[in-house]
Amino acid sequence: MKIKSKVQMSETLAVGAILAVAGGYLDAYTYIARGGVFANAQTGNIVLLALNIADGNFLDALIYIIPISAFILGVFVSELIRKIGTQTFHWRQIIILIELITILIVAFIPSTNERAGIYDMSANVLISFVCSLQVQSFRKIHDITCATTMCTGNLRSASEMLMRYQKSHTKTDLYSAIKYYSINLFFIFGAVISSFITKVFNEKSVLFCGIGLLAVLLMMFIPNEEPQP
Repeated sequence: MKIKSKVQMSETLAVGAILAVAGGYLDAYTYIARGGVFANAQTGNIVLLALNIADGNFLDALIYIIPISAFILGVFVSELIRKIGTQTFHWRQIIILIELITILIVAFIPSTNERAGIYDMSANVLISFVCSLQVQSFRKIHDITCATTMCTGNLRSASEMLMRYQKSHTKTDLYSAIKYYSINLFFIFGAVISSFITKVFNEKSVLFCGIGLLAVLLMMFIPNEEPQP
């Protein structure tokens, strides 16, 4: 039996799927066009920060503090916007609008075509900020908590739910596992698309990601009511 209950458009699978495509797109974009780095998650930057500190390269360590700080700032900004809110727009619409403006700025930062160039570093810092806004603001799809800019947590949760289903045979666990795996597949799809487009349009290819974010912004103006199990 299905009971109708209101679900915010920002928490639907459709929005989550588009954001996951955008997340995969940005990760591939920074790797291909911005110096061979992944700007979405900060684990790599934290490890490199620690290694440089251990080697006594304190000046080089400062380089990795910048994107980490940008990620932290994104969380703060997201929470601030959520608390302040507006009567005209949903706070998540404001987040998407900030993401779109930031991506537009990134598109016009020239690529240095070299590892750790100052321009590419600036672009990666901005994308870290964008991904932080997104991962903090869009954390739920229906009844599951997930991330649209990274895959590790989703993969763990999906595997856990699938294992639970093997024992309980409860459809809710199976549906949850499918949702988690689906988000990761959309992330992969975004990375594949980015691979083709970025090789053609270089740093400007990030604008194509903006198309998906614009679609999400417009979708959130549509009232939504979905049947829930």
